[in-house]
Amino acid sequence: MIPVNPDATKEAVNLLSFLSSLAGKKIITGQHTQTIPMEEIEYIKSVTGREPFLRGFELLSYSPNINYSASSEECLKEVEENKGTAEIALEWAKKNGAASAKCIVAFSFHWFSPCGGRDKSFYSKNTDFDPEKVFIDGSIERKAFYSDMDTIALILEKFKESKIPVLWRPFHESYGTWFWWGRKGPLVASRLYKLMFDYFVNKKKLNNLLWVWNCDSPDSYPGDDYVDINSIDVYLEEKKPTDYRANYEKLIGECGKNKLCALAEVGFNPDISLLEKSKIPWVYYMTWSKEFSMDGIKNTKEELCTMYSSDYSLKL
Repeated sequence: MIPVNPDATKEAVNLLSFLSSLAGKKIITGQHTQTIPMEEIEYIKSVTGREPFLRGFELLSYSPNINYSASSEECLKEVEENKGTAEIALEWAKKNGAASAKCIVAFSFHWFSPCGGRDKSFYSKNTDFDPEKVFIDGSIERKAFYSDMDTIALILEKFKESKIPVLWRPFHESYGTWFWWGRKGPLVASRLYKLMFDYFVNKKKLNNLLWVWNCDSPDSYPGDDYVDINSIDVYLEEKKPTDYRANYEKLIGECGKNKLCALAEVGFNPDISLLEKSKIPWVYYMTWSKEFSMDGIKNTKEELCTMYSSDYSLKL
């Protein structure tokens, strides 16, 4: 399996090949973090003695258009806690051998709307930003959209310079309308994704990125030429042992059947014993941050120990 970017770096090529070799044989453990202390990692290490192989980082505080004067204390705290995480991610990646696929960096981006908005303006309810206007030449929305991309490209460029491949998951959860990029439906989000792909690949030459699509809605898949990994976020209403088979079958039914698949966000970790039996080929899962990882209820200490001691899971 080769990346969709024909100019992908050697490191990105090797990472995708490595992921492909694991599908149906092992699952990579992953954990999202969004603060400098990365308290989730320390918690998992204290419970299991091991660390996740994949570490997810957040770029929300790097959004150029944060309206500080019209933000709640909750929003300001979240932004402040997130500042500097890209630099921490780069340091961690270098230290642990991400260039040689000895660990994996993944980025999420809760993108504050490129113009307008208040408070947590990545939420549709907090901004009137119209994503369809990004496709209108000369529009304020289009100019702001590309200006923001320039800012984020500078961050991702540092990883390229350090030969660090990155799992890049923009415009996530576009099957819902809660984020501004999904407010006009997943097809619009898919078009935004392709705009970014073209700009980052052909203009910015960010050849270290592997492109992760995050939606299972019918008719919105960007196409095999734009996606390295298909993914979905799953937050079950009720906890139960699962290998997420139904989600996998829906994902490959609506998206590219020949692509790797991942659980990009989960509230409840997959059951490792069920996965080992079913061989559902999720290449990785990533538990969401804070209470999802550390409350001892959504994922108990016993369950974490079972996951991180299993031969079927890959961890540091």
